[in-house]
Amino acid sequence: MQRRHFLHTAGAALAGAAFGRSALAQDAWPQRPIRLVVPFPPGGGTDATSRLVAERLTAARGWTIVVDNKPGAAGNIGLDAVAKAPADGYTLGMGQSSNLTINPALYPKMPFDPVKDFTPIVEVAAQPIILAVRADAPMRTLADFVAAAKKQPGALGVAQAGNGTVGHLAAEMLARRAGIQVLQVPYKGAAPAMTDLLGGQVAVYFGSSVSIMPQLKGGKVRALAVTSARRLPSLPDVPTVAEQGYAGFDAVTWLGLVGPAGLPADIVKRVNAEVVQLLATKDVQDRLAVEGSVPATGTPQQFASLIRTELGQWGQLVREAGIKLD
Repeated sequence: MQRRHFLHTAGAALAGAAFGRSALAQDAWPQRPIRLVVPFPPGGGTDATSRLVAERLTAARGWTIVVDNKPGAAGNIGLDAVAKAPADGYTLGMGQSSNLTINPALYPKMPFDPVKDFTPIVEVAAQPIILAVRADAPMRTLADFVAAAKKQPGALGVAQAGNGTVGHLAAEMLARRAGIQVLQVPYKGAAPAMTDLLGGQVAVYFGSSVSIMPQLKGGKVRALAVTSARRLPSLPDVPTVAEQGYAGFDAVTWLGLVGPAGLPADIVKRVNAEVVQLLATKDVQDRLAVEGSVPATGTPQQFASLIRTELGQWGQLVREAGIKLD
């Protein structure tokens, strides 16, 4: 009895000490700058939303969050850096539907496993794709775009922010539904794609709402359609693809924070709570609306479920449509 009492007491003491260390670690974190890896170049939609989150968390909580743009391979390079980082909470990444759920079906060899190599933290925002042309372009409707593509099969240049992005697949989906052939022109991010659209090197840009809104408001581009099932609240006059003759068309990109696999649960819980609280503020919601984005949020479990679900959905589409990177 005395021995069992001693073991029980010692075990309780050890458990209490471990709990104390966990609570202390949670209270102490972060003690140094947090690196937020953005797997696309500065100036694009993913970058804009990532910087908004970083700035607001820094202002509200006093955290130092350093945005690290690591573009390439449709987001694979940046997220691979996150997957291989220590699971200590000091390296996080802004994952995206393209690199977490589309790339595995497109790339014959992935540098990471989107389910096993990451800890989902929180979905941040959802963004439809906007079909944009220069303001002086003759195309004013989606029907005009389809007609122009039919007149020059395979020659009409369509920009997208990179192979495997939702913009890429949305353009392919529309081309197959409309029975047209276009020239897909991939870029290393949204900013260079927009530059070439404005310069006339490409005729159309299938880009995230966040990357297109500034030029749209500046009167430099015109929106022909949005790819979401419903109209974007910040662009109520722009019809959806579905409204313009392609029922059921729905392609939306989303962004969400992930960490390396094995990220401590207390850090996951804290970051999730802080981001959910941040996205509930009117200031941030208004800012996202101006940029053409809609706040998402949710639990880490819900985000993990979204990733698994879309892995299957996008993978099936890629296989059935025979979409290749080349």
